[in-house]
Amino acid sequence: MAALYACTKCHQRFPFEALSQGQQLCKECRIAHPVVKCTYCRTEYQQESKTNTICKKCAQNVQLYGTPKPCQYCNIIAAFIGNKCQRCTNSEKKYGPPYSCEQCKQQCAFDRKDDRKKVDGKLLCWLCTLSYKRVLQKTKEQRKHLSSSSRAGHQEKEQYSRLSGGSHYNSFSPDLALDSPGTDHFVIIAQLKEEVATLKKMLHQKDQMILEKEKKITELKADFQYQESQMRTKMNQMEKTHKEVTEQLQAKNRELLKQAAALSKSKKSEKSGAITSP
Repeated sequence: MAALYACTKCHQRFPFEALSQGQQLCKECRIAHPVVKCTYCRTEYQQESKTNTICKKCAQNVQLYGTPKPCQYCNIIAAFIGNKCQRCTNSEKKYGPPYSCEQCKQQCAFDRKDDRKKVDGKLLCWLCTLSYKRVLQKTKEQRKHLSSSSRAGHQEKEQYSRLSGGSHYNSFSPDLALDSPGTDHFVIIAQLKEEVATLKKMLHQKDQMILEKEKKITELKADFQYQESQMRTKMNQMEKTHKEVTEQLQAKNRELLKQAAALSKSKKSEKSGAITSP
């Protein structure tokens, strides 16, 4: 009986061939929890649910620092503190200021002063390095598949030629077919597709940020208009109250002046009467 191995997610046992190479997941767990890219930092992580679009580290940073801003170097929306993401901040401290990436032309590639760490001798940023390696991996897998299928076809043709007695059959080398210009074109096309997909995602993220900012601006305008309306109403009410109080005081003042004039008049009449009485 073949040995069974446990899935790292559901812990059920399966044959070794049924588990994924990296994380040892069964087919159902790979479908339920696919490996996706974080919306913010763009690193790959195991998705727990369909609504979860950011990794655990970014989720913690969102709770601590709020929604991140685009990094001033790589434009990845992962600048939780300041204007630079943590990856660019650490790389700048370690390797100095960034250089222009030979692929995306952004000022976000850090020179590690080691040609062995470059991708085919190119100075690439982190995103372009991942994209380039992914394309090379896909091309390698497809070359392997093409090589195996061409070898199988080659063996069938040799067997057929031997059965038919034909000794003049000229077999072709699968390595020559794989090194043809069409394969190089395929690598370029695959790399361009990867770049277009990355740019589309970045554009979508920026559109979302613009929509959020426009929404916030609209809310602020509405709040400002409401506060302005409330302030005008309050000022009008205060002006009306002030006018009423002023009119009351003026009326009271006129009444007091009348009373003072009447008292003064009565005192004068009393004084004139007192003089004429002897």
